[in-house]
Amino acid sequence: MLLRRFYDDGLAQASYLLGCQATGDAIVVDPNRDIAQYIQAAEAEGLRISHVTETHIHADYVSGSRELAARTGATLLLSAEGGPGWQYGFAASDGATLLRDGDRITVGNIRLDVMHTPGHTPEHLVFLVTDGASADRPMGMLSGDFIFVGDVGRPDLLERAAHVAGTMETAARQLFASLQRTRALPDYLQLWPGHGAGSACGKALGAVPQTTLGYERLFNHALQYTDEDAFVRDILAGQPEPPAYFARMKRINRDGPALLGDAARAPARLDAAGVDAAIARGAWVIDTRPVAEFSAGFIPGTIGIARSRSLTTWFGALVPENAESVLIARTEAEALAVARELRLVGYDSITEWAPASVIEDRRRSGAPVATVHSEHPAAVQARLGNGAHPRLLDVRNANEWALGHIPQAEHAFLGDLEAIMRDAPREAPVVVHCQGGTRSVIATSLLVARGFRDVTNLEGGYAEWQRAGLPVAR
Repeated sequence: MLLRRFYDDGLAQASYLLGCQATGDAIVVDPNRDIAQYIQAAEAEGLRISHVTETHIHADYVSGSRELAARTGATLLLSAEGGPGWQYGFAASDGATLLRDGDRITVGNIRLDVMHTPGHTPEHLVFLVTDGASADRPMGMLSGDFIFVGDVGRPDLLERAAHVAGTMETAARQLFASLQRTRALPDYLQLWPGHGAGSACGKALGAVPQTTLGYERLFNHALQYTDEDAFVRDILAGQPEPPAYFARMKRINRDGPALLGDAARAPARLDAAGVDAAIARGAWVIDTRPVAEFSAGFIPGTIGIARSRSLTTWFGALVPENAESVLIARTEAEALAVARELRLVGYDSITEWAPASVIEDRRRSGAPVATVHSEHPAAVQARLGNGAHPRLLDVRNANEWALGHIPQAEHAFLGDLEAIMRDAPREAPVVVHCQGGTRSVIATSLLVARGFRDVTNLEGGYAEWQRAGLPVAR
């Protein structure tokens, strides 16, 4: 048996190709939308992708299962569990084979036994993998968003992201029952999870690529509980805000992602005048340069979301689903890479980009170029004490706020900032901060783009405030 792991850093997402080298058949589990990587890997190994499946209806990226099955002619296998509200809407039209608890998938000499593990989502499945050429018992579990390294899949997403009210506690109790089912499985069982560190699908995922069930029984906090009520209380506490685009991903993946085929075109290049025209007509112009470069000079009306592991999170949190979007990037290669990353979360219509040189073009022509105005915490503290003190906005998440915050601050989570400030007076002074100064630059640019005229970024964020020995509240 051949096992190949694919990992997307931006999504903190893992997918897997399992191949039977004796028969040449292969199955791909939890593919993302970049399906070329699986096809190329299978060809390089002399394998044919005969089956495609996924553990559940994903919330954090557009699934590639439908696209990959259509491209390769592979059998598409989808969960039939979860009740009427969480059935795949495209299963019948795509001729998918439906999977239930206790079913078995055979791929050459590889056996995948299906286990229904609700909790993170109602329809969630895991696959127990047996290399039938040399063993009669499973060697590992493709655990999806059920058990991670050091954590388990959060049970609150259906309510907090998909807005299905009153489901959190039920899901948490289902998750507890699913974990109890694993008691019959051996310690040596390898776990191959669907996400790693940085994913919002759990509280605190580990960064190593795989683990064993025995290790998790010793050190994973969620596997220590024998009392269901205590588990439910603790697993629901302290979960981070789900990114705003998760609800849209759930809907897309349930109802059927659009098939891209070969239609994804390279975005067209704009000049400075083209960027101005895009801003004027209401397009979201996203500047993806590093924070320091953006802060030193940007076009008023653009939003600075640096290309990083959190690009898709903040793009998805701020940019509406069908909004016209234009990218600013240092090079065409970077623009293409960002467009590809955004397609993974369902933004298919980024048709234009502009090089970073448009900033200098504007400077030379005398057109306005803005900078991020930053102040040291001591200077901000002095301003907070005078009569015309600014409005201080903390754009971190709720868990960070609860651990400590500046006494005069107002919590205004970045994903909700535009709504919070929609009716605020544009002339009033505002200071924004996050933990270290990256998210606050996004916030600063967003407020400037929405017409706020006196916006300051707290230099170094809350971390620098603490280092300066200034007062904090809890």
